Amino acid sequence: MNAFCTWDGDVLVLNVLGTPSAKLDKIGKSKGHQLKISVTATPVGGKATDHMVRFLAKEFGVTTGDIEVVFGRFNINKQLRIKAPKQLPAVISKQLAEAG
Repeated sequence: MNAFCTWDGDVLVLNVLGTPSAKLDKIGKSKGHQLKISVTATPVGGKATDHMVRFLAKEFGVTTGDIEVVFGRFNINKQLRIKAPKQLPAVISKQLAEAG
């Protein structure tokens, strides 16, 4: 995967560089082959990742059950699979349009 996101059928595969303990929940810019996502939760026992999933569920118009953490639950480097997102944040729409 050359970009931070790609489609696998109706599933959006997203490579994430997470930032816990941030001032606010935010989808940032790409950094290499990852998308920076900041969350306010602290990185204790996977709580920051759980918080990120809840935040992204709202951003993509899906339920938390539609987001699978493939790897990185306890790490800043993550891969997520988002099943049939109903909406796409601008940075992701732009990346997918450029990818073709």
